[in-house]
Amino acid sequence: MLRVLAVLGCVFGFGQALSAADLEVGDAAPKFSALDDTGETWESSNHVGNGKMLVVYFYPADMTGGCTKQACGFRDDMKKLQKAGVTVVGVSGDTVQNHQWFKKAENLNFTLLADPDGRVAKAFGVPFNDKDQQIVRTVDGKEVVLARGGTAKRWTFLIGPDGKVALKNTKVKAAGDSQAILKKVRELQ
Repeated sequence: MLRVLAVLGCVFGFGQALSAADLEVGDAAPKFSALDDTGETWESSNHVGNGKMLVVYFYPADMTGGCTKQACGFRDDMKKLQKAGVTVVGVSGDTVQNHQWFKKAENLNFTLLADPDGRVAKAFGVPFNDKDQQIVRTVDGKEVVLARGGTAKRWTFLIGPDGKVALKNTKVKAAGDSQAILKKVRELQ
């Protein structure tokens, strides 16, 4: 009963966040919404069910080494993932503007969600450091400051068409994340 209340608290914004060990394979995935890289509200409920699967991958920061490798892996495997009925979203503490720069710089072909307060990360039990940080990068020949509200650990979840967690990876290898997802999707089909 306490577990159900904890999940409801995360989804509806009351109570304490799940601990990292609480959300496991076979559990119902939290429903969530966040601003996407266009500034519009993105809702998970529109991307799960009816044969659809959803990858929710949490990463520390836009335009950094490992995070760029991870994003480019998903970009490069996107046709295979879409053919298998998989939608991919990347989630970090970065702003919508940061996501726009990152998508442009790396020609990313999937949605990035802004989670500056760590609300989505906490709903999944992903550790989130809420310390504001900034980095400077060059975009279109100009230096820009990328600010983020906090930093999530690099964790990846695959939500099956039934809305349940089919994969929880807390030891993600950034460059191979999309291949690990493709392997799991093939096992499920």
